[in-house]
Amino acid sequence: MIIYNDTLGTFINDVINNIVVDKLLDELKAHGLGGGSGSEINSWNNSLRFMKDALDCPEIPKDTYVAVEYNIPQTSKRVDFMILGKDEQKENSIVIVELKQWAKVEKVDDYSKHSIMSDLRKHEPVAHPSYQAYTYKVLISNYCDNSEIKSDHLLPCAYLHNLRENYRPVIEDEIYSEWVEEAPVFLSHDTMKLREFVKKYIKYKSDTNEVLYSINNGKIKPQKSLQDCLESMLRGNEEFKMIDEQAVAFDKITNAIREGLNDNKKHVVIISGGPGTGKSVLAINILAKCICDYKVNASYITKSMAPRKCYTKLLSKGNLKKEVNLKLAIASPWVLPNAPENAITVGIFDEAHRLQKAPYRYPGKDMLMEALKACKVSIFFIDDDQRITTHDCYTKDSIIEYAKETNAVLHRPFELVSQFRCGGSDGYISFLNNLLGIKETANFSLEDEDFEFRVFNDPNELREELRKKNEINNKSRMVAGYCYDWNVKNKRGERDVILPNGFKAKWNLEKDDAWAVNPKSFEEIGCIHTSQGMEFDYVGVFIGLDLRYENGKVITDKTKISKDDKSSGIRNSTTPLALADKLIRNTYKVLLSRGMKGCYVYCEDEALREYMKKYSKKQ
Repeated sequence: MIIYNDTLGTFINDVINNIVVDKLLDELKAHGLGGGSGSEINSWNNSLRFMKDALDCPEIPKDTYVAVEYNIPQTSKRVDFMILGKDEQKENSIVIVELKQWAKVEKVDDYSKHSIMSDLRKHEPVAHPSYQAYTYKVLISNYCDNSEIKSDHLLPCAYLHNLRENYRPVIEDEIYSEWVEEAPVFLSHDTMKLREFVKKYIKYKSDTNEVLYSINNGKIKPQKSLQDCLESMLRGNEEFKMIDEQAVAFDKITNAIREGLNDNKKHVVIISGGPGTGKSVLAINILAKCICDYKVNASYITKSMAPRKCYTKLLSKGNLKKEVNLKLAIASPWVLPNAPENAITVGIFDEAHRLQKAPYRYPGKDMLMEALKACKVSIFFIDDDQRITTHDCYTKDSIIEYAKETNAVLHRPFELVSQFRCGGSDGYISFLNNLLGIKETANFSLEDEDFEFRVFNDPNELREELRKKNEINNKSRMVAGYCYDWNVKNKRGERDVILPNGFKAKWNLEKDDAWAVNPKSFEEIGCIHTSQGMEFDYVGVFIGLDLRYENGKVITDKTKISKDDKSSGIRNSTTPLALADKLIRNTYKVLLSRGMKGCYVYCEDEALREYMKKYSKKQ
């Protein structure tokens, strides 16, 4: 929705009379929306005066329309400023302006093409403003069913009104050229240049305000550009080919979707399956089917950032603009609270066991309830044994309960059982259940399994062997449990994971959201959050002292979890021992099941190391 929408003349007068902020606050309150913090009010007071100065000239019609704070449907993103008019050919045009108060900027490094450092966010990267503006254009053109304005008549730009000329070489560095070309940057001395940019596309007033109205209230629908993009991405992409029962589940899900498209009821489908059974492959194929064939609004949604970032990279194959096209198609649950009822025709929830109630900074209250509200058809992919934090609170049974509460049509749940990871062996997963004391199985050893499971005495040897595997195709990674402090992040040292024989390594960097597929990330150790949902040819797992072998049993110890761990909740004194025990075992099961061909293990606890050796094939 648009928070403020009026003629340019009224906007200029509202700024002069110092009432534009009051109007914004009143509208936010009237619609029950968040926002309006002290910093945001300061931003409005500052930035909107600069916009008024840039637009207050005779050549830009005063009766054309402006919009301030447009909340893009199905996202928490708001476009700072838009102005609607007609160009020289009397075609509708909208100039999109991303406003920033930054006074200083610097590059993150020579590889982070989307990110930049600013003085207002000193300790973490933020999106480059040209990239932000360009993505807003793509989101609007891909999802707003509006025939009155063409994609090439959405003109994005960025206005950094406090940034002086000496920072131009940084903000327009070659690494950002793709975005600056699409959305030019205007700095503190560029007011007249910004005015000329607007005048080029806004020469006449629009006939009515209907274009902005239709963007604000129109039906959300994926456009042809997104359909073509996703279809071409999947074509020939071996990572997302369906096999055997995945195809059976695909048919079951598409039948449910077709029913949902032809009635007025909500529909819920639950697909369960353990690690490596192909849930994510199936989910991506359903996404493509919905957008390309059914041509309905669909989103693949998962709380875990790693799959979102990595699947986007795998699909786009390095094409940065294709990555932008997937912005809403591959999303986080943060889109749910802002989505109207049934705004998402098909919601595809991967790793639904990670859905939570009101986690930190989440703008809603209950991810599962908000998922069912936002989606006409909800597809949940779940594995109850992959819950890894105290906040992961939903199971297959709770989804069924919620579905009944909303009077949804609940389709018969389907279970994926065939194993497409871990050497294609169901036996390896059963072996892990037995090995970790999760449940007793008949799989005590791996003698009959075509999977390389090795336990190392020296962590350096593990790393060297794994490095050799990674040199083949960049599909091997090191991962670890929650036991090691985040020294680098907290500026307490240069390494995080420190083990015997001089082994030292860092956790994966915060800014590297695609650690699992980044060719430069092998030397860094991934945590559960950067590896859950991902798979490698070979995985190296470092097991800390939270998992030990004592008195003939594998035991857990939540006190050995790092004090720096703020996400799992396992160490917390109020966490019941039984829950902490389950989450620690689940965490290591997830880590140990990331490999397609093999798993290399180092245990800090010598007794656990010897216990695991007895059941591995090759030592």
